[in-house]
Amino acid sequence: MNKKKYKREFEKKILSREIQQFLYGSGLTVGSAESCTGGRIAESIIAVPGASTYFKGGVISYTNEVKENLLGVDHSLLEEKTAVCEDVAKEMVKGAIKALNVDFAIASTGTAGPGGGTAAIPVGTIWLACGNADNIVTMKLTEDYGRDINLAIATSKALQMFIGFLKDNMPKTEDNGVAPKIPVTE
Repeated sequence: MNKKKYKREFEKKILSREIQQFLYGSGLTVGSAESCTGGRIAESIIAVPGASTYFKGGVISYTNEVKENLLGVDHSLLEEKTAVCEDVAKEMVKGAIKALNVDFAIASTGTAGPGGGTAAIPVGTIWLACGNADNIVTMKLTEDYGRDINLAIATSKALQMFIGFLKDNMPKTEDNGVAPKIPVTE
């Protein structure tokens, strides 16, 4: 494994651990709805032992058909704005929350490249969203660094955005200063 790839994998492990600190033992759950990232977000979340207590699953919605049929994204929205837009990313979060029966969801939709871009939606345009039934936040990525790096960046940014969302939106609990007991192996 080259040094840059190792660094990206290490960063995702750290982000996954931080998500675990919020969700493990909370009784709250998360799922993913991924188009362009194709399961990378889910893979990152389950990279740490104990993730099965809060990660229920994900939907790889690479086609509009799957976005519509499994996630309930409106056909007319996809026709009018394409799959690569903020509204579709938000609908994917809502659909994942419903389909997976989770408290939170993370979504990605975009054009990772090398082809598929247009003048209006160039390669590297990726919309990320995360949230719960009451609040969804989004982020737009616009730089093209090549497919592999675009996807790695999107995955890391999605995890970082979700951590920020959890920091701002997790229910306050009485923990008495005791850290949760997180398993080392699963």
